[in-house]
Amino acid sequence: MSHASRRTALRALVRQAGLDALLVTDLVNVRYLTGFTGSNAALLLHADGDARTRFGTDGRYLTQSAAQVPDLEPVIERATARALVGRAAALDVAALGFESDAVTVEEHRALVDAAEGVTLERAPGLVQQLRVVKDDTEIDALRRACAIADAALAGLIAAGGIREGRTERDVALDLEERMRRLGAQAPAFESIVAAGANSAIPHHSPTGAQLRRGDLVKLDFGALVDGYHSDMTRTLVLGPPAEWQRELYDLVARSQAAGRAAVLPGTEVSDVDKASRSVIADAGRGGQFLHGLGHGVGLQIHEAPALSASGRGALAEGMAVTVEPGVYLEGRGGVRIEDTLVVRAGAAEPITLTTRELVEL
Repeated sequence: MSHASRRTALRALVRQAGLDALLVTDLVNVRYLTGFTGSNAALLLHADGDARTRFGTDGRYLTQSAAQVPDLEPVIERATARALVGRAAALDVAALGFESDAVTVEEHRALVDAAEGVTLERAPGLVQQLRVVKDDTEIDALRRACAIADAALAGLIAAGGIREGRTERDVALDLEERMRRLGAQAPAFESIVAAGANSAIPHHSPTGAQLRRGDLVKLDFGALVDGYHSDMTRTLVLGPPAEWQRELYDLVARSQAAGRAAVLPGTEVSDVDKASRSVIADAGRGGQFLHGLGHGVGLQIHEAPALSASGRGALAEGMAVTVEPGVYLEGRGGVRIEDTLVVRAGAAEPITLTTRELVEL
């Protein structure tokens, strides 16, 4: 879907909200609607069409904005959002929505001061309603990001990069460098490498702790491609696994399989969480599953929908989500298995392709 087509789809939501236009200031949403990747931008999207829509940025981005947003009339001002609001009345805008979930109190005051003859109305989440279902271009970017992460881990393992004596930090840096060499713009987020007892910490930052024989090693990482984030977790073991490690891994693997099977159009997100969580709860370890089952991925690493017990809404075809149950035994170790999937009729499409079998190194 083109950026112009996305703006057309958004206009229907703007009209349904009873607004003449929407001021988009969240940079992720601006990128989604225009393709612009700079650090200062806003969009005044008019309900009547692109002829009255204005794209704003500042003088640093004259060349970049001309190349990335050639189809919208530019407004070049440092205080971009205020400049657009100041032009709204002349564009026959009386009711102007703004992203109240992204605008600070101070920014709102500045917008009110600039809004002569225009009423500012809260309009949170309109762009996110569109972003939650990915188009083919977005899924292609996600698939390429997942493929890079898969290949980076495979290369790291083949090269003996996860071995006794290396530090968590060594492994993380090696993994991230491999993703860059394979074409990633950057890691999708700060990579997690957690060995031994540290693997029981869900979001552990890599340290100078050395990997030791017998350790569970948890790796949670992803690649950034064309602005889109992949997300995967694999838990490996250095040497033959102890009985408790294999039992824990098998439990999480069964839970993850149940979660993947529940990822279907029309399923409530809370029911997806329940399908996976109940496997762990039935084994008496529900209190050691410390987080939600998963989340949407796209232009942000965490976006809607939230697959959790408190999540609301149902899955729809084309959503991209993670399924990542984990069980964490404090002081001993933990296991998490995570895939990125696309919601499809019949069965979810996994775009993380690394084996889910327990890998012994």
